[in-house]
Formats: sequence, structure tokens, C-alpha cells
Amino acid sequence: MKHTFDAIIVGSGGAGLYAALEVSGQAKTAVLSKVYPVRSHTGAAQGGISAALGNVEEDEPRWHAFDTVKGGDYLVDQQAAHLMAEEAIQAVYDLENRGLPFNRTPEGRIDQRRFGGHTRNFGEAPVRRACYAADRTGHMILQTLYQQCIKNGVHFYDEYQVLDLVLEGKKCAGVVALELSTGEIHVFESKTVLFATGGFGRMFKITSNAYANTGDGPAICARRGIPLQDMEFFQFHPTGIKGLGILISEAVRGEGGILRNNQGEQFMARFAPTLLDLAPRDMVSRAIMMEIRAGAGIRGDRKIDDYVHLDATHLGKETLQSKLPDITDFCKTYLGIDPADSPIPVLPTAHYGMGGIPTDIHGRVMGDNRETVVEGLYAVGECACVSVHGANRLGTNSLLDLVVFGRRAGRHMADHVKHSDSTPVPDDATDFSRQWIARLTDKRKGPHGGRILEEMQTTMMENVGVYRNETDMARAVKQLETIREQYRRVRSQDQGTSFNTDLLELIELGNLADLAFITAVSALNRQESRGAHSREDYPERNDANWLKHTLAFLEGDRVRLDYRDVDVSIWAPKPRKY
Repeated sequence: MKHTFDAIIVGSGGAGLYAALEVSGQAKTAVLSKVYPVRSHTGAAQGGISAALGNVEEDEPRWHAFDTVKGGDYLVDQQAAHLMAEEAIQAVYDLENRGLPFNRTPEGRIDQRRFGGHTRNFGEAPVRRACYAADRTGHMILQTLYQQCIKNGVHFYDEYQVLDLVLEGKKCAGVVALELSTGEIHVFESKTVLFATGGFGRMFKITSNAYANTGDGPAICARRGIPLQDMEFFQFHPTGIKGLGILISEAVRGEGGILRNNQGEQFMARFAPTLLDLAPRDMVSRAIMMEIRAGAGIRGDRKIDDYVHLDATHLGKETLQSKLPDITDFCKTYLGIDPADSPIPVLPTAHYGMGGIPTDIHGRVMGDNRETVVEGLYAVGECACVSVHGANRLGTNSLLDLVVFGRRAGRHMADHVKHSDSTPVPDDATDFSRQWIARLTDKRKGPHGGRILEEMQTTMMENVGVYRNETDMARAVKQLETIREQYRRVRSQDQGTSFNTDLLELIELGNLADLAFITAVSALNRQESRGAHSREDYPERNDANWLKHTLAFLEGDRVRLDYRDVDVSIWAPKPRKY
């Protein structure tokens, strides 16, 4: 079946919905999503969205931009970060005007709380910059944007899994998708396509990511010859629920929560004397792991299960219920504790990929190290890399990224539609997708997909985690090569066509296996420590050799690496101290 639109948005999270909202005012627009839109992972974002409103304390966009660059360990493209910080203020007010119910100060202004790495006057002291709606800010953004998209007449194709990108030379012509309810292959012809498929944290064993976060957009682009940028940088959030990975928002620490070791010590005072528990996430994650390695962790069932405590008992029930209601419920549901009475057992959890599909500030995808634009193709949000997060994303900058650049991409797409002609989809556009599905469902015997997934996740967690070294990562690369070979022999046990979840999970496994392989190769190649990429064998940051973006090209059974320069046009790189 074939459908024709001016603009196709793949993914219905905050980035995709904001882009759809902007472009739909001037062009026939469709959103394709494998989940119902308000179930997208943006809804799991708890803590807030950053903007230098200055409603509670003095703040400025240039301080926000500096914190973003410094927090990203100077791998951030600085003009892009400056633009994001400048446009953050209007972006937040636009959300407010569209109906988002932010928490309020007694004077009626949008309230703001502290978050990791947010400072005033270029690092002098913490500042309240995170605008929030209790601890369900992402959920409120999703609801607000979805309602506005419905009002704008956006066409939604829910429960469609996109399988392939249609490129004619360096021009995008559309996408190919599988309708999950029927098993039918659909072609969506369009002048523009935007990928907003979110993260790929499911490549790790312990993660805060939803089951749907399987990196579909980046994997599809990689198979079509588009490079992925800075994939070695994957953030581990310091406070996931021990053993589960479910996120305990940084907002807990923003409200005054304290990390403590087995002696009850606030150990972050030794690692970040100025910002304490609100240092950037990579620093806090490493500090937790160092405490555990030093024997200061709280003993779990086995030594390898040791953890630390996040203590919010001193905040009181009223604060926890009014400002952190979801977190309070999570603790009661999954741990059987009330955080007003007992500390929360936490460990770092795989949380956010700083890398992804390389784009410019308009969301246009760049196909090489010369920044050649793939005409009509856009990417926004966690699947993309602008790069405003560099080697480590600051908390609340993710929601800001998707709102600012989702809006910019949508507007640019609308302009592109007005000034371009459609590229006809070729007759063989569905061949790759049909052959992929046919192989997975040909009834032959093969290895079990679930076991391959578990092996991949364990390999990544153990060898490409918070701390890395050459021996472990080289082992991971070899294991992932074997896993990708095993994947060629995997088969679906379900031969049905309607909601074949076994088939869907195997498609997602193929995407994750490719991205894990690219991530491991990129990490092994970068011989330094920077932000979330912390190598025990190369513990220092090396600006002389490694102040550059990695571009990884997936070429069959190998990954070819190239590089592009980092924009350091505003602030020269300096040691990152807090």
C-alpha cells in the first residue's frame, strides 16, 4: 500500500510531535509510531526542562550555554549550544501558552529547581534553572503537543514499525513501514522525512529506557550509508533503582536529596566540593562506582550487588508528595519503601546516548565529514546529534533539545516542502524490507532471539559501561561480531501476521546489534577519557589528539571511522572542575 504526504515524521515523542506541529500548519503531515503517541518515552522524563528564565534566581542564557559546553567536556558544538540556550526561554513560554501546567511560584511565575551542572556566573554556584511540572514534565509535554497536533489535523499511523529509508542518490523520497496489526508493508512517499525515534539504551542490561527504545532511526540510517556521530558517548544516570534501572530523577537531588555511602557520609563532597550531589551525571556515576570499589558501598546480596543510598528522608512527606509524587510511588511500588522514611538504594543505569544521526541546527542530516546535507532528510531528539550534548548531557537539556530543535526542524521542513518537488519512490523500494521479513519468518530453525539479546546486553553492560579499557572493549567488539553473525540465522517462532511481537522484537534486535557494534568500535578507538567515556587505560582528556567528533560508517561486517571538527569558537577548552 502506498501513501503520499508532504512531510513524514517517524516517532511520536516530544521531538517528533513538535516538528509535526510546526510543519502541519503548511503541509500535509503524517506521524508514524510503533506505540501510541502519549506512550512515547518522552513521557518518562521526570525532572524538568532547562531555561534561564531567572524566575527564582538571577540567570542568563550565556551561563546556560557555558554549563552545557563545560558539562559536555568541550565536545559540544558551541554555537549550537548558545542557540539552544538563547531559544530555551521562548520555547518554555510557548509550551506554557499551549497549555502545559508548570509548577508555580507564589507570585504565579513558572517555578524552577536546581539540577546537576547548572550554575550561575560561569560555575560560581548552583542556580535554579529547571522548569518543571512536578516530576512528570515529559508526560505533560507529550500530552500538550499531542493535543495540539490533533487540533492541527496531523495524520497519525500508530503501531507502524519503520523498516527502511528510501533514498534516491542524496535525496530522501520516503520510508517503508510494517503495519503491526496486519503484517502489511506500506510505502510512505514524501518530500521530507524526519527521524525522531528516541534512544537506544536497550543495548545495555540495566537501563532506564523503555522497551521500545531500540534505536530504529539511527540503525536504518547507518544501513543506508549515513554516518553516526559520537556513538562512544553513552550516559549512565547515577540514580537508577538498584537492579531494575528504573530512574530516580535528578529532581530528588535538586530538591535536596543526598547520596550517602555505608558510613552515611555525603561522599560527593570529596568529588565535587562546589556542586556536591548536583555535579554532572558522568562525575556522579563514577563517584558512586569508586565508592563501591573502595568498599564503601552498602552490601547487596553479593559483593557485585553493592549500592549506595539516595537519602530524601529529611525532605519530608509534604515536599515529596507535592514535588515528587511519581518518584514516591515508584519507591513504594518497586521497593516497598516510602522515601520519606527510608533511603533509596541506587546504582548507575544506562540512560542517554549523546551520539546519533549527525545534523545541523535545522535538523538536516549530514551525510559525511564535509557536512553534505541529505536533501529532505531530518533528525531530532535523542536519535540525532546536533551536537549540543557533547561527551555528557546535562539534566533537563534533553527536553530542551527536542523542543528547540523539533521546532526548528519543523519550520525548515515546511519551507523545504514549499520549494521542492517530490522524488518518486522506485518500484524496488520495498525489496530490502520484504526480504528481511521473509528471512525472519521462513520457518527454518535458528538461535533464539531472546538469548542473543541478553548476551548482547550483558556484553555491553560489562565491557562498555561506566568504566572502560582496551581489553574489555576489544572483547566486546569480537562478541558483537559473533552476535551479528548469529542474528543472520535467527528466526521468528510466530508465523502470524497480526501483531507478531516475536517478529517485531527480532527487527528491534537487528537494530540494536548494529548500534551496539558501532558503539563498541567507536569507544575502543577513542584513546582518552572525556565526559561519559571514561577509560582506565587512558584516564586523561587529550585535546591535542581527540578534540574531534567521531563519524562511524557501517560497511557490512566492519565499521569505518572518520572525524569532523568540534566548534570551539566561544570558549577555549579548560579542565572541568566542580
